[in-house]
Amino acid sequence: MAGKFEVYEDKAGKYRFRLKAGNGEVVATGEAYETKGAAIKGTEAVQRAADGATVVEV
Repeated sequence: MAGKFEVYEDKAGKYRFRLKAGNGEVVATGEAYETKGAAIKGTEAVQRAADGATVVEV
C-alpha cells in the first residue's frame, strides 16, 4: 500500500499534515498552517521537493 498525507486540525485550531507510510507509521510532519488549503499546498511542496531527491550525508 502506498503512503498518504493526512491533513488535520490540531488542538490550537491550526492545520497540519503528516505523511504516513504504507504500514501506517508517521514518517514526516508539517508545520502549523492557518488554513486547510495552505496545509494541502504544504503537502504538494513536499511531493515536489522529494521527487528525485538524493540522500546526502552531512
